Amino acid sequence: MKTQVSREIFGVLDDGTPVERWTLESGPGGLRVRVLTYGGIVQSLEAPDRDGTREQLALGFADLASYVAHGGSHFGALVGRYANRIAGASFPLDGRTHRLTANDGRHSLHGGPGNFSRVVWGARETDGGVELHRVSPDGEEGFPGALDVRVTYTLSPDGALHLVSRARTDAPTVVNLTNHTYLHLGGAGSGSVTGHELRLAASRYTPVDGTGIPLPGAPADVAGTRFDFRTARAVDGGYDHNFVLDGGVAPAPRTVAELHDPRSGRVLELATTEPGLQLYTADHLDGSLTGSSGVPYGPRAGLALETQHFPDSPNRPDFPGTVLRPGEHYCSQTVYRFSVRPRAAGNP
Repeated sequence: MKTQVSREIFGVLDDGTPVERWTLESGPGGLRVRVLTYGGIVQSLEAPDRDGTREQLALGFADLASYVAHGGSHFGALVGRYANRIAGASFPLDGRTHRLTANDGRHSLHGGPGNFSRVVWGARETDGGVELHRVSPDGEEGFPGALDVRVTYTLSPDGALHLVSRARTDAPTVVNLTNHTYLHLGGAGSGSVTGHELRLAASRYTPVDGTGIPLPGAPADVAGTRFDFRTARAVDGGYDHNFVLDGGVAPAPRTVAELHDPRSGRVLELATTEPGLQLYTADHLDGSLTGSSGVPYGPRAGLALETQHFPDSPNRPDFPGTVLRPGEHYCSQTVYRFSVRPRAAGNP
């Protein structure tokens, strides 16, 4: 069935700039996704459970003012120029040290305080979805080069959500884009994700210091640790770590993760071209933020599976590279595919 695409005004910023909301729907009762031009935010992601009941799965807010006021939570947001952390808010490139805006202690997080999640993007309809576009000017948050970025959100005929990020630059720079959607497969606002079952195609992870910066040395084996999700098991809290995906950078999306909620039966299968995945269990949420469901978000109200390159790669030549030069094309692809599992025999 052909994807239905529509748009409406979601709100207006204090400076008078209108913000659009684009709705993509794969058919009655199927996947429905709503994307804002403010921050490229996935404001809503609705999928049916095993009984056919469609619910909102993405943590987020009901109004624009809440996104502006609480942007630091990055609910649903497109983040960049550099997702995750860059140590000391600086990096060397071609013999020059570039100083960034620090916004996570002394580090740069997700591209700085004025990152891609805090700006309004241009938008146009594309086949099955919406394309967002902006040019990040040379020097924005300290990053060199004018970066021309296009991000598409589309639903394929079978109802999968495809995110494709492309970029070009006019000067050498670093790029690492991701989407920061928090998901609860039982329904946003329905409690903790503890009990969701997760499988990751990752034999290694990057240990970090107390500020989230990878420690010196090679990534560590997951075997025998709480980071071993090679066989599906229940998720608890305390994760904000990069997992090294088996196979490294891929030419086409390959399946790297599977998340299952036994209560609703919903399953998310995640595929990507990226070499890393940041698992974040949102332990920082403390009930002070109330989502679109009207329920306050407490610890582990959702989890993020952020496909990306590794944190601090610009300062780690041993990690997969994130440098983009004029004439080169940055392209990152991630696919979210939802399905359901029947109830286990004997369960109500």
